[in-house]
Parts: sequence; C-alpha cells; structure tokens
Amino acid sequence: MTTLVSGPDPAAGLVLLALAPAGLAALISAGITWCSMPLLQRYALARPNARSSHKLPTPQGAGVAVVAATLLVGWIYAWIPLPLIGSAVLIALVGLVDDIRPLPVVLRLLLQAGAVAAVVLTTPEAMRIVPALPLAAERTLLLVGGVWFVNLVNFMDGLDLMTVAEVVPVTAALGLLGWYGDLSPSVAWLAMALCGAMLGFAPFNRPVAKVFLGDVGSLPIGLLLGWCLLELAWQGHPAAALLLPAYYLADSTITLFRRIIRREPFWSAHRTHFYQRATDNGFTVKRVTGEVFALNLVLALLAVVTVRAGSLTVTIVSLFAGAVPVAFVLQRFSRTQTS
Repeated sequence: MTTLVSGPDPAAGLVLLALAPAGLAALISAGITWCSMPLLQRYALARPNARSSHKLPTPQGAGVAVVAATLLVGWIYAWIPLPLIGSAVLIALVGLVDDIRPLPVVLRLLLQAGAVAAVVLTTPEAMRIVPALPLAAERTLLLVGGVWFVNLVNFMDGLDLMTVAEVVPVTAALGLLGWYGDLSPSVAWLAMALCGAMLGFAPFNRPVAKVFLGDVGSLPIGLLLGWCLLELAWQGHPAAALLLPAYYLADSTITLFRRIIRREPFWSAHRTHFYQRATDNGFTVKRVTGEVFALNLVLALLAVVTVRAGSLTVTIVSLFAGAVPVAFVLQRFSRTQTS
C-alpha cells in the first residue's frame, strides 16, 4: 500500500487511501439518490398511516442507491464473495416488491432465509465461533440469527436518519479494526463502502426526510452489515460483534418478545419499538437519532478497545459497560418527557 503514496506525509496519504472507498461510495450513493428522486416521487410514495412516524407522503426506495454504491465499491476494492452479492441483490428485490405490493409473510421469510443460507452455508467449515458446538447446529443458529438481523434492521428503520445513526458508527469501527489489522481487508473495505454510501444518503434523509430507504434498502443493508459482524466474530471477536449493534439488538429483540408475550401479531407493522415510543413520549426525531448515534459511538469505542486489548477481563468489563448505556437509553425512551 505504501508504494501508492508519495509526498512528504505518507501517513496522511495512507489515511486518504483508506477513506477512498467511503468517499467514492458516498458520491455514487448521493448521485443515484438525487437522480432517482423524481422517479421515486412519482411511483414510490410512502403514505402516512397509523403506524408511520412521518406526516407527509414521502418517496421511498433510495436504498437502491445505497446498496448499489456499496456493492459496486465493495466489489472494486474488496472482491466480496459472489454469494454475498447475489444474496444482497435477491433480498433487495424482495424488498422492492414488498415496498410496492406487500408479500405474504411466509414467502418473504423463505426468500430471506434462502439468501442468508447462501452466505452462511457457503462459508468454509473452518470458520467457527463456538467450536464446541456441532457444525450443523452452529450454522443453523447463524441462519436463524441472520434472518432475524436482516429483519431487525428493517424494523428499526422507522425514523429519519435512524439507520444512518446506527450503520455509520458500526461500519466506521469495522473500518478502523481493518486498519489495525484485526479484520480482513475485504470486510473492512466493504464496511467502509457501506459507511460512505450511508453518508451519501444522509443529506436526503435528515429531518424532515425527503426520501426513505424502503425495504429495498434496509433489508440488504441488514444482510451486508450482518455479514461484516459475522466475519468479525469468525476472526475471534464475538464480543465486539455483539457490542457494535447492541442497541439495535436490544430494542428489537425486547420488543419482539414483549409482543409475543402479549399475544400480539408480532409479524405485522407496529409502533411499539422503544425509539418509536420515544417520539410518542415527547422526544423529537432529532433527539432520538442523536442519542442513538451518541450511544453507538460509545459502543463502537468499547468494541475497538475489546479487540485491541485482547484480554478476557477487558472483554467482560466492556460488555457490562456497553449494557449499562443501552439499558439507560431504552429506559429514557420509555418515559414521558416532562420538559
């Protein structure tokens, strides 16, 4: 890499080189989003309903730009696996159809499971997280977890900039770990491409949003981000892979089990996630996403410290240190604001 850098400050050149995928993906994502706005405005309006957080008809489907930019730049820099590309495209198509005309739940889950299986089951058998488990059992758990992660990113994409506030800190941390050599270069490049693509989309999605990702974006983003986190776990850092998406995991999983216990149709759209309840309790959209972004920065820092320290004690302390602010934010979002 150093042979590509010249001038009096090679370190600065290396930083610019590392950030190049993010910059390129941001430009592509922003360009496609801007060019597609008239088309989305005409054919892909998301109209407000009882479960919506927006009040005006807003175009959706800009996730096409984010996913296209991520896959293109990721392929150029990282030569990401073909099964991952094919699965991301399949899930994006499922999301696109579902955005236009909702698919039956079972069919949607089967297609998602097929896409996740294509990634998980084509991974070399040597890639293990818990070697004590039979390989078939571990792969089955990863398949179920992968489908859940794909959907939880979709479930949490319910406020302006919410997915940006989640994905940018996580992917930036993954890119930093790649810079330090703790993550394979291909995964780090893909993470940086996804980070840049989300930043390119962000100006169009800041409150009040001009456009939404749609399922065509949130579902494949969940797949790509999940794959990056899975690779981090396979590299021997499962605690960091849990810390990075800890808020999304906590909000969505607690909400799911709460709905199951209440015998609600948990597969249907709703407004009972903690971040949604926060807006009902007096939080502004900017405040919710701002607090989630700040929380994710803390979690990203803890994840990086965990990996770099390489100590079981530091790992345990970091997991507890991450659980405390996550619980604090969830509790805050659950309470009505008095001022």
